[in-house]
Amino acid sequence: MEIYQLRTFVTVAQQGHLTQAAEQLHLSQPAVTAQIKALEEEVGMPLFERTAGGVTLTRAGQELLPQAQGILAGARDLINHARGLKGQLSGKAQIGVTLTPDLLRIGPWVSALTQRYPLLDLRLHHRVTGDVLNLVRKKELDGGFYLGKNPYVNVNTVLLAQLPFRIALPTAWAGKVDFGQPRDLGKLPWVGISQFSSISKITAELWRELNIAPKKVAECDHLDAIRELVIAGVGLALVREEEALALEAAGRVVLVPGLVKLAELQFVHPSDRGGDPILQALLTELAHCWQMSVPQG
Repeated sequence: MEIYQLRTFVTVAQQGHLTQAAEQLHLSQPAVTAQIKALEEEVGMPLFERTAGGVTLTRAGQELLPQAQGILAGARDLINHARGLKGQLSGKAQIGVTLTPDLLRIGPWVSALTQRYPLLDLRLHHRVTGDVLNLVRKKELDGGFYLGKNPYVNVNTVLLAQLPFRIALPTAWAGKVDFGQPRDLGKLPWVGISQFSSISKITAELWRELNIAPKKVAECDHLDAIRELVIAGVGLALVREEEALALEAAGRVVLVPGLVKLAELQFVHPSDRGGDPILQALLTELAHCWQMSVPQG
């Protein structure tokens, strides 16, 4: 029995699908299938059964999964301890960045990391929020900032803040809406948001809450561009409250009074990186910047 076979077993169990597990492990599906088959032959019983939507654990698989996870955790602890024996923290960290740097407190965070860990090779990559989460899930990023709810069991999250958003509409449209009747908002066009942006999911949640299904125009995935499209009279959109209030004060948009939509700003990282010294350094300095207790990787 090999460590890589156990890693494949755990990944397939988490994903519930051979193709998705293969994608995360950077293997072909036949290779994943072969590893699972070899492991099943070694333990002498089937670990998965196929379903219409993928695979599920057999009773034996359910019994063995916690032990497999424990063995993998022990292997990670051994590697992390060995790295610690080498002395000063070094290595590469690929981080996904979204929204705006000031909102994420990127400057103070990176400054603290580079001063305390001069051998740490920190790489920042700007992405749409949905891309950040997906790349962390596939372990192509070591961590990143994400806006919204995390649906993946193999991704851990650290809640940084609850960001308020407001519904902004062009100033010329104020007379077209009865703010006492929120369903009137469904009669006007909204700026379309790319499905890869978390704002799309947050907007969809708001529509369900208001029981509306507006027409979408001019799809976009950039927050600054969305704001400009509202100002230009293209449609309504959610805008971060701080920016929305400033635009309203300048007479550039009108805000729907009393309606606030909260979105979770989180730092996300792969769940199997527990104890990794680089991840722990990232989380420690992040906690200092956000004045919160230090989360454990």
